[in-house]
Amino acid sequence: METPSQSTGGVARVFALIRALTAVQREGGRVTQLAKAVGLTQATTHRLLQSLVDEGMVEQDLGSKRYRLSVDFFALAASAGNPGDLRSLCRPVLLRLCASLGDSIFLLARSGFDAVCLDRSDGPFPIRSFTGDIGGRIALGVGQGAMAILAFLPEAEREEVIRFNLSRVRAYGVYDEVYLRTEIERVRQTGYCARNTGLLEGMAGVAVPLLDQEGHAVAALSVGTIADRLNPERLPTVVDMLQREAAALGPKIHPFDVTLRRPAQSLGGAPAELRITYEPYMDCRSTIVL
Repeated sequence: METPSQSTGGVARVFALIRALTAVQREGGRVTQLAKAVGLTQATTHRLLQSLVDEGMVEQDLGSKRYRLSVDFFALAASAGNPGDLRSLCRPVLLRLCASLGDSIFLLARSGFDAVCLDRSDGPFPIRSFTGDIGGRIALGVGQGAMAILAFLPEAEREEVIRFNLSRVRAYGVYDEVYLRTEIERVRQTGYCARNTGLLEGMAGVAVPLLDQEGHAVAALSVGTIADRLNPERLPTVVDMLQREAAALGPKIHPFDVTLRRPAQSLGGAPAELRITYEPYMDCRSTIVL
């Protein structure tokens, strides 16, 4: 009969093996490679792998004999969901930043070729923003938050978004492809976006990306305020506060959070007066709130 300590040890071995498989998910792992990674014999590693295969959590390529985590494994993780969705996770941060800075704070999430405002905490100064209220959307690349997200997408996705959105951002009259790519590179180098295009007269903003565990943007924290309050002397302080909060949030973001796939759906609980619905690919000029 198996003792509790033996049972616990078996569970620990299984999870060590799952973590090792995660590290080689792209190319797959051989028994010898995985055994070395987890510090077990090849025989024990093979036995554990076969148990995971029998449960449908691991699959083996018949040609290369390499093992990978299966689609069923990721489906199971996705169905478990996340009790702390992105909006709930970030709400205390928005309140804290708003109280500390005295400015309006926005949470934007990527939705296809757009950025959607998931939440906001309003400061004392009346401002205008590209997304307007909660639920508003803007083309990726327009405004500081949407630019911060675009700049830190995986390269292939970023290129596809640029290709699709170029005609949309040109409609503003201040963007072209050279400007867009130059600004993306600037944001990637500095880690934040603070460029003011002058489209919203008297307004200024700065945003930092929220990065997942692979370093890719899924959302952005953004400050919106009047131009006088975001001068060169104050900007570094604001950026530092945003980046510290974003760095703390990143590891807590659940990769299977439904908010990351369908951000608008997470707004079902928002007050009706704060929900604004736009067609995903309408003329982007109509999303400016004046």
